[in-house]
Amino acid sequence: MAYTIPAQTRIGHVHLKVADLDRALAFYCDLLGFTLMQMYGNDAAFISAGGYHHHIGLNTWYSKNAPPAPVRSAGLFHTAILYPERRDLAVAFQRLREANYPLTGASDHGVSEALYLNDPDQNGVELYWDRPRDEWPLNDEGGLEMFTRPLNLESLLRELQK
Repeated sequence: MAYTIPAQTRIGHVHLKVADLDRALAFYCDLLGFTLMQMYGNDAAFISAGGYHHHIGLNTWYSKNAPPAPVRSAGLFHTAILYPERRDLAVAFQRLREANYPLTGASDHGVSEALYLNDPDQNGVELYWDRPRDEWPLNDEGGLEMFTRPLNLESLLRELQK
């Protein structure tokens, strides 16, 4: 019988190679709002939401002052950061707008709504929230039917007025 990973399994953290640690911390902490938990010498930092030991590790061990990885190469496509509520995603979007930080995309996937951008090292970042499971789109057979449609950004911003 094939092994199935336990349903409670989660991806605990991601560790990113960056060229400039201060620049990466400015993006992830100052703009996105993560908290610096610990510096590991001068070449690595561990950041989190809510006091967890770390959700994201940032390091320059092999990448200090290096150019971004080529787009057309194997590697990480993006890191996805899950917000608890739609309003939290709206706050993140408003902060990005106020900072004039460019998005690379904004999509409604039926199961979730997502903003896409690149960090200063051109690592892909997805900021998203999941709709409640009972709202997920299903096909006629009851199977999940995700899609990609443009995200209504004005509707998202209206969350801030509630």
